[in-house]
Amino acid sequence: MLSPKSAETVRATLPAVSGALDEITTLFYEKLFAAHPELLRDLFNRGNQANGSQRQALAGSIATFARHLLDHPDSRPDAMLVRIAHKHASLGVREDQYPVVREHLFAAIAEVLGEAVTDDVVRAWDEVYWLMAHALIAAEKRLGREAGVRDGAVWRPYRVAGRVQETDEVATFLLRPADGAPVPASRPGQYVSVQVQLPDGARQIRQYSLSGQPDGGLQISVKRVAAGGPSGAPAGEVSGYLHTQVHGGETLYVSPPFGDVVLPDDGDGPLLLASAGIGCTPMVGMLAHLAATGSRRRIITAHADRSPATHPFRTDLRRLTGKLADATAELWYEEGAGVEEEGAGRETGGMADAVDTVTVRSGLMDLTRLAIPAGTTVYLCGPVPFMKAVRAQLLDSGVPSTAIHYEVFGPDLGL
Repeated sequence: MLSPKSAETVRATLPAVSGALDEITTLFYEKLFAAHPELLRDLFNRGNQANGSQRQALAGSIATFARHLLDHPDSRPDAMLVRIAHKHASLGVREDQYPVVREHLFAAIAEVLGEAVTDDVVRAWDEVYWLMAHALIAAEKRLGREAGVRDGAVWRPYRVAGRVQETDEVATFLLRPADGAPVPASRPGQYVSVQVQLPDGARQIRQYSLSGQPDGGLQISVKRVAAGGPSGAPAGEVSGYLHTQVHGGETLYVSPPFGDVVLPDDGDGPLLLASAGIGCTPMVGMLAHLAATGSRRRIITAHADRSPATHPFRTDLRRLTGKLADATAELWYEEGAGVEEEGAGRETGGMADAVDTVTVRSGLMDLTRLAIPAGTTVYLCGPVPFMKAVRAQLLDSGVPSTAIHYEVFGPDLGL
C-alpha cells in the first residue's frame, strides 16, 4: 500500500495528473521512441500507436491504479493487473524495461505539469509507479515460469503447415513447432503472439486467439484489417502480411499461449458464448474443446455477422453444436439471412428428441429473445460497441455482471 504521506500527496494531485494524462502519455511515447526507436519497431503495435488506443490504455491504467490505491488501500485492481500481465508476458516484456518506461514517463510528467511537480510529488507518484510495476513484474514472471520461458524469451519458430481460407477476409493458419519439440499446453480461449518481419525491417507483433487445438500444432485465424472505417485507420500491417505472403511452408515466430479469459478446468453450469465478426475465434476454440471432451453442459452459442458469407467457422459451428448433448446456436445476420431460412436452416444434433440446434435471424443480436438459464456463465468477444450492447442486454435479463467475461482484441480501454 502507499505510505500515508504519499497517499495524501497522490490524493491531492490525482485530479491534475488525471486531467493531463492524455498530454503526458503522448509526450511519454514521443520521448520513449526517440530514445529507443527499436521499441516502436519491434515491440509496440504501430497501429495502436497511430490510433491512440495504446496511449489511452496507459493513461487509464495509471489513473485506475492510483485511484484504487486510495479507495481500497488493502487490495489491488487484480482484474486489470492480470489482463495487462498476460499481454506483457505474451509480448516478451522484460523486467529491465520498466526503469526505461519510468524514466521517460516521469520526464513527460515534469514537462507537462511544470513547477507543480515538487520532490514530494515525484516521490509519491514514484511509489504508485513501482507498486504497479512490481505487481506486473511478479505476475509476468509467474506466467513465464508456467509457460516454461524466462526473462521474456518467448519466441519460438513455427512452420506454417497449412492454410484454410475461411471467408474472403479470414484465413486460418496451422502452425507446427519447427524445432520438433512438443506444443505448449493451452486453455480454451487463450491467444498467442505472432512476430513477423515486415518489408521495412520492423518485427511487428500481433496477438491472435487460438481457434482450435489440432494435434501437434496451434491454430490461429486472422482477419485482414482493411484501411478506412469510421476512424480512417490504416490497413493492418501484420494481418495484411499474413494474408498476402504466408501460404504454407514459411516460418513464423510465436509465443506460448497466454490469456485470462478461459474456460475453467471444471464446472457444469450453463454457458453462453456470444461473439460478433472475428470475435468468434476464441468462442469456436472453446466450443471445439467442449465437443472434444463430451461436455453435457447446457451451451448456447450466439453469433452476429454481416452475412452468412462473412461468418467465419459457420460450418464448424453447426458441426460442433450438433456433437454436443445440450447445445444450440443462435445466429443473427444483418443481410442475407434468407440464405439460411429459419425452417430449412435448422439442423438437428442427433439427440433422441431431435431438438433444433441452429436458429437464424435477421438484424442485430438481441439476447433478450433467448431463455438464458439461471447460473449461466457468459463469454463475450467482438467489437467493443457490440460487447457493450450485449452486456447491457444481459444485465437487463438478470445476468449478474460477475458472470460476464470478455476478451478484447487490442488494449482493454474498458478496464
